[in-house]
Amino acid sequence: MNSRQQIILQMVIDQGRVSVVDLAKATGVSEVTIRQDLNVLEKQSYLRRAHGYAVPLDSEDVETRMMNNFALKRELAEFAASLVSNGETVFIENGSSNALLARTLAEQKEVTIVTVSSYIAHLLKETRCEVILLGGIYQKKSESMVGPLTRQYVQQVHFSKAFIGIDGWQPETGFTGRDMMRADVVNAVLEKGCETIVLTDSSKFGAVHPYTLGPLARFSRVITDDRLKEEHRTQLQRDGLQVDIVACPL
Repeated sequence: MNSRQQIILQMVIDQGRVSVVDLAKATGVSEVTIRQDLNVLEKQSYLRRAHGYAVPLDSEDVETRMMNNFALKRELAEFAASLVSNGETVFIENGSSNALLARTLAEQKEVTIVTVSSYIAHLLKETRCEVILLGGIYQKKSESMVGPLTRQYVQQVHFSKAFIGIDGWQPETGFTGRDMMRADVVNAVLEKGCETIVLTDSSKFGAVHPYTLGPLARFSRVITDDRLKEEHRTQLQRDGLQVDIVACPL
């Protein structure tokens, strides 16, 4: 690791998320050179790259994840927002696609958003949108509320639609999540029996994680992109879900 790469790594560790542009300015080299340095550092497992940024390996920052496949996630959010009417109260769970949906709704419609995501609540602070942030244990890395208190709050509020993120899906397991406490919150939402919509890019299909989200019959529809495998789409429809496909931006 040369001296410039050491500076880059230290900036990423200190700041958590640094753009290629800022790294180029700080080190006095071109953005092309910075990208080459980042490739080297990523291969050596010092950091990882995320659409024009460098982030620490353990970053779960919602904004960082939002920048991955941003154009696609924006299209998914636009489609999801079209399903919500003025005056509705909707639940929006944690995650980058859901954060974009919340911002899109706040910009376009008069709605009330119920969420467990402090990131989403902060994102909407300058909008006219009514926001209900449910309490609980603050999970710092995901910027989300979890735990038995959050489950109780979910039971006490009412909403007509719920938009949920997932970490995996396979025909044998249904929808799954990687975090036990966040999965418990999703399952509390599912128990309310409202229209529940999975909003996710197609990369999650075919993966499996430890914690079940379900049962599957409590989900209403899936919004994803056109990279979804045809056999996965067919199975989801066979299981009774409406599948909405959004074209990937070129």
